[in-house]
Amino acid sequence: MTIFRVFVKPGRRSDRLHDVTPFAPTEIPANRPVWLLDVDGVVNARHPAWDQPYAQGHAFVDGVTYRLQWAPALTRFIKSVHKRRAAEVRWATTWVDHVHQVERLLRLPAFHTAFRGLGTSPAVGAPERKLEAALHVVEVERRPLIWTDDDAIPMAGEDRRRLEDAGVPMLLLAPDPFEGLTPAHLEAIEAFLATARDQAAAR
Repeated sequence: MTIFRVFVKPGRRSDRLHDVTPFAPTEIPANRPVWLLDVDGVVNARHPAWDQPYAQGHAFVDGVTYRLQWAPALTRFIKSVHKRRAAEVRWATTWVDHVHQVERLLRLPAFHTAFRGLGTSPAVGAPERKLEAALHVVEVERRPLIWTDDDAIPMAGEDRRRLEDAGVPMLLLAPDPFEGLTPAHLEAIEAFLATARDQAAAR
């Protein structure tokens, strides 16, 4: 049985895990999961919730300097997922048109972007483009989905129903943007990847 597990933002207690209605697709996709990865509030956080010093640095876009902070253990995990080919990582972020700055700063590989061309007001168009990217993964590609985003994941309504009705395994994580992804989130991702791998091997 596939469980859709969602982290919500319960007043900065980001390790509270909620199981929602289970869905059991009759056909489990054999392809690798897709991980749609946001930056701000997910990787870049004001105070990463890790028991270790966090790293920081600056990215530059159109003459503007942005300070980013992240947990080195988190970026190591992302690189490990990519290196192990456990999932295909795709950027789904307002940074997509300048994501090379993020990759340079965090020393991450050059991942594909889920979309491009957000223009001069990326925060305006990004939520819709992120949802379109998630729906494409589950409805068109029919691949298991990990989506980590602090504010774009629909928690209810028609968009949420479309995601669930696709009948594809999903892990939707909405971290507290102050903390970003935590060790508990990474444990959930690792468990989801292991289940997807086992299901694919059993086909």
